[in-house]
Amino acid sequence: MSLAPGAGGAGAGAGGADAGAGMERQAREIRLHGLVKSFNGPHGPIEAVAGVELEIAVGETVALLGPNGAGKSTTIDMLLGLLEPDAGGVSVFGRSPSDAVAAGAVGAMLQTGSLIRDLTVRELISMMAALYPEPLAVDEVLELTGTSEFAAQRTQKLSGGQTQRVRAAVALVSNPELLVLDEPTVALDVEGRNAFWRVMREFAARGKTILFATHYLEEADAYADRAVLIAHGRIVADGPTNEIKAMVGSRTIRATLPGADLDALAALPGVGGVERRGEAVVLTCSDSDDAIRALLAAYPHARDIEINAAGLEQAFLALTGDDADGSPGAPAGAAPGAASTAGRSA
Repeated sequence: MSLAPGAGGAGAGAGGADAGAGMERQAREIRLHGLVKSFNGPHGPIEAVAGVELEIAVGETVALLGPNGAGKSTTIDMLLGLLEPDAGGVSVFGRSPSDAVAAGAVGAMLQTGSLIRDLTVRELISMMAALYPEPLAVDEVLELTGTSEFAAQRTQKLSGGQTQRVRAAVALVSNPELLVLDEPTVALDVEGRNAFWRVMREFAARGKTILFATHYLEEADAYADRAVLIAHGRIVADGPTNEIKAMVGSRTIRATLPGADLDALAALPGVGGVERRGEAVVLTCSDSDDAIRALLAAYPHARDIEINAAGLEQAFLALTGDDADGSPGAPAGAAPGAASTAGRSA
C-alpha cells in the first residue's frame, strides 16, 4: 500500500516531536536506570544494588526506605556521583551527576563527613556560598535553618543537633534544584526534627525536589509525596504511603478484654495473630469484618474497640522482609508479584 504524499514526512515530524518531548522530560527529572553495584566481600562479591529503576519528577518529595544494608546509601552515593555503578546510569535534570553537582543543582546532607574546623558557622556558610553561581543569601539560609542564633560560634564547639542544622545549611546554600538527605534528623530531638521538616516543607514549596533516606517511618508518612522501599538492593514498592500500606491488606482490632483466652481468640474467623497488651488484646486480621462479628458474638462485653488499617511500619516489615522461599518482600497472603509492584518506577 502506498503512502499518501507527505505522509512519511508527517510521521517523521511527529516522531521528532515525540523525541523532543522525551528529551525535555528527561531534562526535568532524575532518572536511575538499571543501577547495579557490588563490593568485594570475604566470600566473594556482595551485590549492594541489583537493578534499581527509579524516576523522580521535579517538585516531588520522595522517601527512600529500607532496612540496614538494603542499598539505600549506595544508591544515594551513585546518584551524587560519589560511586560509579557497575552497570546502569544516572541522569540528574539531563546531566551527569558530577556535572549537576558542579553546577550547584544538587545539595546533599550525608551521614558521613564533618564540618571544617576553626571557622564560625557564618564563615563556613559564606565560604560554601562563594563556590556556586546563584547561591541563596547567607542570612536567608541562617534564618531558614535556625542557625543564626549561633552563627558566630566555631564549628568544633557545636552540639550534635546544632551540627545537623549547619550541615543542612551547607546543603541548602547552593540553592539546589535537588536536595538529597541521608538520615537527616538522626541527631535531633523531637523539637529539632519538627523544626527541620518545617524548613524542608518551605524549601519544597519553592518547587524544589527532595530525596531523603530515613529510619523514622513516621517522617516518610508525614512528609513524602511517595515512598520507595528497597530490600536486598531492589525496589519492592513505590508509591504514596497510603497505597503501600494498602498492599499489606491486614487490619488490627484492639479491644479491652481482661482474662480472654488467647488461643480462643486466635481461632476466631479472620484472625491471623493475637497479642496481649495489659488488659487489651490486639488481633491481626486477614478479614476484619468476619473477625469483629465473631469477636462480638463470643465476647459481647468487649469494650474500647478500635479497628485500624496496617500502618507504614507493618507494611515496611512485610514488604522488606524475607518470605518462606527467601525472596524479598512478599507479605503473607499477597498475590504473586504484589510486593514488587513499583507504581512509579520505570
